Amino acid sequence: MNLILRFQLSLMMFAQSFVWGAWYVTAPNYLGTIGFTPADFGWTYSVGPIAGVISPIFVGILADRYVSAEKVLGGINFFGAAAMLLATVLMQDSAPSPTLINFVFFLYMLAFYPTFALLATLTMRHIEDPQKHFPGIRVWGTIGWIVAGFVLTWTGWEKSIDMFYLAVISGLMMGVYCFFLPNTRPMAEGRMDWRQMVGAQAWVLLKNRSFLIFMVCSWLICIPLAFYQQIVSRVVEMADMPIGQTMAYGQISEIVFMVVMPFFFIRLGVKWMLAAGMAAWLLRYVLFALGAPMEISWMILIGIMLHGVCQDFFVVTGQIYTDQLAPKAIRAQAQGMLVILTLGLGMAIGAQLAGYVETRFTPPQSTEYAQMVQDKGRQIVQLEAERNNASADRRDALDTQIAVLQAERKDAREAELKNKNWTFIFGIPAALSALALLLFVVLFRDDRLPLRRKSNVMRKTGVAADGSSAAA
Repeated sequence: MNLILRFQLSLMMFAQSFVWGAWYVTAPNYLGTIGFTPADFGWTYSVGPIAGVISPIFVGILADRYVSAEKVLGGINFFGAAAMLLATVLMQDSAPSPTLINFVFFLYMLAFYPTFALLATLTMRHIEDPQKHFPGIRVWGTIGWIVAGFVLTWTGWEKSIDMFYLAVISGLMMGVYCFFLPNTRPMAEGRMDWRQMVGAQAWVLLKNRSFLIFMVCSWLICIPLAFYQQIVSRVVEMADMPIGQTMAYGQISEIVFMVVMPFFFIRLGVKWMLAAGMAAWLLRYVLFALGAPMEISWMILIGIMLHGVCQDFFVVTGQIYTDQLAPKAIRAQAQGMLVILTLGLGMAIGAQLAGYVETRFTPPQSTEYAQMVQDKGRQIVQLEAERNNASADRRDALDTQIAVLQAERKDAREAELKNKNWTFIFGIPAALSALALLLFVVLFRDDRLPLRRKSNVMRKTGVAADGSSAAA
């Protein structure tokens, strides 16, 4: 493969994931200090899945029929950067409106969610052997997310509005870069088939009992997934661990388990690979339920690093199972149906449930401390504005007052988080994971290996037949 082309496509994957990783996981660590409640976070993390069901269809039509994919990708990155910049303006209002900010996040997600499908489309069109080369290019997306997390920690932006500015700047840079990518002209011809676009032809697969059970359990397991994305970073903050860096360990483990996944696949088969992934979700929430209340760092860290098993053993295995079970003519529709039910419907319901559960198990003391955090923050902003126009002597006095307020704000934030009932907050997703696992193990009867040859497993997961990683 041409090395220049490989570099271009790898950098594209890296940059696009960096944009999202710059804010998506750590957003609650700042938004919680300006008035966002658990219910507000429920909407922050619902708008993405909702947008993910709506926008890819229309953006896909645009790229398939009317405009080159790289230009569509560049345009929606510019739109996303503008939406995020607007969100930062709203965040700095004297009384920020979580509802309005979440609506802007929804606009952002309408632009951002289709980018990953466009990345895949653009890459596949320019590489001769996708099974051989795509995993090694795609892995740079995961690396981009990891680097974003480390940058947030190293710069100290993981609890400040600066993370959103980082998303704006990197989004603008990505938008510019897109126009230097290889030309990917639209190729679709003929009339649009709306039944294909909404995946209606794939519904016939649900007549297969095992596939139906798989889809239901996939939907169920994605409900507790939302708890991880919108809550765990604040547990990391409470335990005084580096937030962005610690959360990035989950993506590092994803790369590790992707390498070893084929060897487990051959020995366990589809059913028990899927079951192992679901069991990992159960274990991680048990660890969070036990470790968060006492701030046991090693339990929290293991729970995060189980992300590799959760992601690869269940999500990736599920994609492979779907690909092998579905007839070739409707495989794309089958994958789309899986995404809509899991990362769309499942995640949206999960985000709302996570918001409700956190609200239910947040005592009044925690809410009072949260209000103190907001009040102290407003006082700090006022004093910093006054300091800009003050005399030298007055600045020294203001610096002292600001330092005191910052210490008080930090103590109030710590008390806010410690007063939450973490055992019950994580006990709910643990119970849901256990239910999904039980239903799957008992009802899923398809013991056939849908993977026809060992080499298929290796290619699907990005690992060569000799055991070396294609991502290397």
